[in-house]
Amino acid sequence: MGKLDGRTAIVTGAAQGIGFAIAKRLAEDGALVLIGDKNEAGAKEAAEKIGLGVTAMKCDISDQVEVSALIEAGARDGAPDILVNNAAIVPFSPWDEIDLDHWQTIIGTNLTGVFLTCRKATDMMRAADRKGKIVNIASNTFFAGTPNMAAYVASKGGVIGFSRALATEVGKYGICVNALSPGLIESEGVKNSPHDESFGFVEMLQAMPGKGQPEQIAGVASFLASDDAGWMTGQTVNVDAGMVRW
Repeated sequence: MGKLDGRTAIVTGAAQGIGFAIAKRLAEDGALVLIGDKNEAGAKEAAEKIGLGVTAMKCDISDQVEVSALIEAGARDGAPDILVNNAAIVPFSPWDEIDLDHWQTIIGTNLTGVFLTCRKATDMMRAADRKGKIVNIASNTFFAGTPNMAAYVASKGGVIGFSRALATEVGKYGICVNALSPGLIESEGVKNSPHDESFGFVEMLQAMPGKGQPEQIAGVASFLASDDAGWMTGQTVNVDAGMVRW
């Protein structure tokens, strides 16, 4: 018996990296998982790799029509049980290279996308009297003020603030909303970007040595999606080896 048996879970941006690890862990814990990703081929490949009944469909979370289709497809008796908002664009852009188009693209996916999925999911959860769980993936870059990521840092700060506000509004319906804030994680995306050069510096700031792995984030996401976290909402959980201590 898994702690998420009988529940449906939607994980966005799960074709690779942290999202893939979360989808895999939720499935291993018993959830029927639907992966939503802009990369349709990658999402389907991820679902096949995980197995355990995981399915996948294309979803650009900045597109309201595609978001609605994803949330409806991941419903059980009128609503999903679990929503994990992981999809995001992670840029490496110095301040002098950031223009309005860049800003709006990052905010449109990383923050507005979270609004769209939460809007649809919480409407369905309340209509179905479903005490659902929402886990929004933020980032400890918000606390660190990481350079070369101004729009990203702003979007993730918005995710934290939005999660707090949404938790306050939907708590009376038994819906829990929390943010999970990873540190630098050794995922495919990071390893293929300039961020891969930051591990040495980041490790000096951590309380514990080592490079963070996607599976370490997935375990906390599964906890937040379970009844074990049933008396926990409106919180931001840092998972970064103690880089942020507060």
